[in-house]
Order: sequence, then structure tokens, then C-alpha cells
Amino acid sequence: MEGAAAGYGVVMHAAVLHEYGTPRFDDFPDPVAGPGQVVVEVLAAGLNPADVAKAAGTFYAGKPPLPSVAGTEGIGRIDGAGPRYYFDQPVPPYGSMAERTLVRADALIDVPEGIADGAAVAFGIAGLAGWLPLAWRARLEPDETVLVLGATGVAGQIAVQAAKLLGAGRVVAAGRSPEGLARVRERGADAAVGLGELEGEELTAAFRDAAGGDVDIVVDLLWGVPAAAALDALGLAGRLIQIGQSAGATATLPSSSIRGRLAEILGHTNALAPFDVRAAAFRTMVEHAIAGRIVVDVEELPLWDVEEAWAKQRAGGGHKLVLVP
Repeated sequence: MEGAAAGYGVVMHAAVLHEYGTPRFDDFPDPVAGPGQVVVEVLAAGLNPADVAKAAGTFYAGKPPLPSVAGTEGIGRIDGAGPRYYFDQPVPPYGSMAERTLVRADALIDVPEGIADGAAVAFGIAGLAGWLPLAWRARLEPDETVLVLGATGVAGQIAVQAAKLLGAGRVVAAGRSPEGLARVRERGADAAVGLGELEGEELTAAFRDAAGGDVDIVVDLLWGVPAAAALDALGLAGRLIQIGQSAGATATLPSSSIRGRLAEILGHTNALAPFDVRAAAFRTMVEHAIAGRIVVDVEELPLWDVEEAWAKQRAGGGHKLVLVP
């Protein structure tokens, strides 16, 4: 083993990736902080679709080293004491799914009091993926109409609630799960469109009917067929914010759908948002959650049950999965 984990005899429990696929509960050398780094005692580690892709070696940003600890984000305390922090930049080969991890000292966001660890971590990767496409990339204006593709996942649920909090006039939720669509209707969506049976012009018409006319902003967690149909539902100068590809890595888009509307397709990844933008958005969402204005369902599992957590994440279900050391 090379890097920060080499040469240390003290071990901890962690979700260790020995080969690309599913990590397993195992021992791993304790982290030791170097310049500009801190050791964080992990209180809760979030599990996201990106973590599954990273562990499988299929994530677009590259493969993690082997062996390494899985997990990108978490809530913890420096050296086990003091205030809680959110982190999402562990130093390889360390990840968040461990008793302790190694984190850049300048990449910590303080967590307000009044929210549980598991709930707080939901406003990291998933929360920012729901909030920033609207507030930062699309610059949502009051009374605009928003369509969320993939609204039944955690990020999509947060996007629906974020749209309302940021001033959208009408919010349409689109997804495959009837139960998930019922959930987001309860949490603020004005209308819902089921995906899976319609495509092309029929799906575009369903989006427009649910929106009551043109759509101003699409938050796209799906790509593929739904994104192409949503693009045709945009009004003049509409914006589609592309953030995921759960429905497929490619989409066929007629050029007229873009140029004829002065439409914009804007890519988004949390990692390229400035740190101060991410920190402010995280704190804002947590404050909304404490006040009961954003609701996320959280399911906590013990760290030793990481393989079951992986299976649950692959199956979906609309809950934020959290591993607790």
C-alpha cells in the first residue's frame, strides 16, 4: 500500500475497496495528518450513486486507488472533539466510510446545531445537486416554471423543494416511481408526470400540460429520452441544467429545439462550484431543514452492513442512505 496509509500499524474499521465492485467491512490503517490536513472522526457517511460508480471503476472522473476506503462525504469532528463539520474531499486512499478519515483542512463546512448527523449529510452531494442547478447555474427568477427530471431520487426531491423555496411559480416532478411522485406532490410539486410509457412528442405534451404551458428551467438528472422531450417543452430562452444520466449516457437532440428557442444546455457538477458557493448553499438548506421547510427521508445502516447499503443504493427507493461507524 502506498501513500498516506503506508507504514502505520494502528488500524480502524472501514468500508474497504480491494477490487472494483462492492467494498467490504475490513481493517484499514489509521490516517495520519500531513501539512494542510486534519483527521476527522466520522459520525455519518453519505452513500450516493456516484460512490457506487466510483467503486465500480466507471465514474467519469477516474478510478480510485486499490486498496482504498469508499465514500466521498460525511459529517465528523476534528480529532473527535469540538464542532461538527461537513466534508466531501477526503484525501486518497481514505474515504468517508470509516471510523476516521483524512480531509483537507480548508475544505470543511461547519454544521449548524439542531440537525441530526444523517439528515445533515443529505444536504451535501445530493442536496447541492438539487439546489445549485437552480440557484447558481440557472439563476431561477421568481415565478418561473421548473421541471425536475428524476424527481423521485434524493437530489430530485430536494430540487422540487428548492424550486419552491427559491420562488418558482410552478414545479413539475417527473419520475418512474408512483410512490415517489406521490411523495414529492406532498412536498410541494404542483404536478407530476410518470415516465416509462411515453416518449417523443407525447412526452413533451405531457410535460407542457403539467406545466400549464412553456417550461423555463429543466433540472435534468436523467438525460436520454426524457431530456430530449423536456428540451422541446422549453419556452423562449429556457435552460436545461444537465447533472445526471440515469436514463442513458446519450440523447438525440434536434438542433432546431435549441436554436429555435434560444435554449441553453448548461452542465453542472458540484465539484466545480466555488467552495464559498457550496458552503453557503449547504448552510441555507440545513437552516430550511431545521425549520421544516425541506424534508428528506434518511435511512441509517451500521458501517459493518456496507454491502447491504450498496444493494439498497443500486435498487433506489428515494431515501438518503447513511452509514454510521
